[in-house]
Amino acid sequence: MENAKKIVDRIREEKIKPTPRWIYILRNGLLWSGFLFAVVFGALAFSVILLAVQQTDFSIISHVGHSKLELFLGLLPFIWLIFVIVFLGLAILNIRNTRKGYKFSPFRQVSISLLISIALGTLFFLVGGSQQLEQAFSINVKTYESIEERKIKMWNLPNEGYLSGRIIQSDDRVIRLLDFSSEEWNVVYDDAFIAPILRLENGEQIKLIGKITDENTFTAKEIRPWGGQGPRGGGRNRWSQDQKE
Repeated sequence: MENAKKIVDRIREEKIKPTPRWIYILRNGLLWSGFLFAVVFGALAFSVILLAVQQTDFSIISHVGHSKLELFLGLLPFIWLIFVIVFLGLAILNIRNTRKGYKFSPFRQVSISLLISIALGTLFFLVGGSQQLEQAFSINVKTYESIEERKIKMWNLPNEGYLSGRIIQSDDRVIRLLDFSSEEWNVVYDDAFIAPILRLENGEQIKLIGKITDENTFTAKEIRPWGGQGPRGGGRNRWSQDQKE
């Protein structure tokens, strides 16, 4: 009783008042909103990483002389990986500080945040949103090198056997190709492997493996669509580097 009286006296002396319930509700709501915000933005970043994977044509590993890791790292803008890590950390921090956050173990906190981000990010990628997001980021952030720009660099090395561009004319033996440096090539493809989904039509964007056999003449061993495998991987959409300028 004496201790209780001391506590009551101290409350009266210091004029301590109970914190209104609405403040706790507001705080909890803000924390959950922060969690959802972090998870959604982590999902958007993850969707761009999926786009980088989709644009890496792993089926040609045996020909290009690079490992899968090298190809993926060559295309992946690391800023998106950093975004995933940062937003995952923010999501975990918010869920830990919610009213019932203590009930979730660290493993469950990580698992819940990561699984939601992966699910939403995959859905966003499947509907083509990651491509639009990455394109918008590339246009508005001048110093950012997009996946498309990195890919063009990797596939614009004719002296090393890699060439890419847009078909401007084709017949049964030779393709007239305008590469991404605006240089024209005669591509001989008599014995080349042609991806089954590819149509050698004017305007189609393609990538080739082969070698230079004469001035502005490239003999192809393989011809594949410019776009990667999977959703939105067609060959006609190119995000121009000129959009930044």
